[in-house]
This record gives sequence, structure tokens and C-alpha cells, in this order.
Amino acid sequence: MGNGAKAAQKRERNAKAGAKEGKSSLKVNEAAKNIVCGTCKQAFLVTTRLPALQQHVENKHSGKTVADCFPTYTGS
Repeated sequence: MGNGAKAAQKRERNAKAGAKEGKSSLKVNEAAKNIVCGTCKQAFLVTTRLPALQQHVENKHSGKTVADCFPTYTGS
């Protein structure tokens, strides 16, 4: 039995095992976005810290405060 036959057998075994689910984390990341700017509705990940939110407010919404844009942000 040559290596070609071994490769064919391995392909057959893997085909019987079924298609594997992709390892993409896009759905997980999308579900983790629950900090939302009240002004422009831009979503941020749960792990986003206050300095990043302050930068967003300064760059996008001059004249507003973090509390204005993110009323539900608790800072934890």
C-alpha cells in the first residue's frame, strides 16, 4: 500500500466524520457588543474601557460627555 492509498483512506474517514464547524469568532464578537453610543448607535465590545469611550466622544460628538453618549455604562 503506497502513500497515495493512505491519503485516500484518510480523506474518506474525514468525509464520514462530517463537515467541521468553522473557527470564526465573528458571531461571538457580535454578541459581545453591548455598549452602544446613544447618539450614533455605534456598538462597542463589553471589554471596552472608559478611555476608549472618552476618545469616541471627543472625536465624534464634541460638546457631549461620556454620560450623554453612554448612559448605561457602569465603568466595570
